[in-house]
Amino acid sequence: MMIPLSLGLAIGMILALTGAGGGILAVPLLVFGAHIGVAQAAPAGLMAVGMAAALGAILGLRAGVVRYRAAILIALAGMLLSPAGLWLAHRIDNRWLSVLFALTLLYIAFNTFHKARAAGGKDLPPQTPVCRRTAATGRFIWTRPCARALALSGATAGMLSGLLGVGGGFVVLPALRRYTDLSMQAAVATSLAVIALISAAGVAASAAGGTLAWSIALPFSAGALAGMLGGRALSARLSGPSMQIAFALLSALVAAGMIVKALL
Repeated sequence: MMIPLSLGLAIGMILALTGAGGGILAVPLLVFGAHIGVAQAAPAGLMAVGMAAALGAILGLRAGVVRYRAAILIALAGMLLSPAGLWLAHRIDNRWLSVLFALTLLYIAFNTFHKARAAGGKDLPPQTPVCRRTAATGRFIWTRPCARALALSGATAGMLSGLLGVGGGFVVLPALRRYTDLSMQAAVATSLAVIALISAAGVAASAAGGTLAWSIALPFSAGALAGMLGGRALSARLSGPSMQIAFALLSALVAAGMIVKALL
């Protein structure tokens, strides 16, 4: 009880300081801290990340910056693939699943580090987005290329959500920045809504299949919410390029540890 709660507090602080992408560390924390496999840790991590994302999405809805139609399209595509990823996760040897997770974490670490160094931690607006909005209403002008790009990003996030227990924010947010003309605030809020919806589908599938360890998932999720709320006061002071670089280095170290643990 206390170990998952403490681990949840840690991941909540990481989420508050680094954003939704920090949820990628939820599964490694459970693997090393609770001494369980990736397949068992994934649903619990997904539940915690999903609840934290839901809180962020609610705040975004209140601020009026969530593009809910785009979020629903992306999430629906993700929900279709999430059960397939969950099915696959329980048919892959835990050792190789850990290696796959570590490689994904290494990719995120490299990408985060590169962006923080190249752009000084500031996201640049997309040059030629396929999804544009009307000036009058701010709503998207829906076209086939726009719908296809967003649906594919959702499908990728959904598959990884079920397979590795990640919310998919590291897929959805860059896709929104690349394919749309949304501001960073709106893109983050919309991606949080997507993560919350996809995570809910994955958690429901895990619960229905009997693979969700409630004794770990509930205290871990409660700790994550408490840690995120408590860490919001620090996020304004510590967020920025330096924090993103620190997150990238921590992610790389965790990934290396997972590979060593899996191979030995």
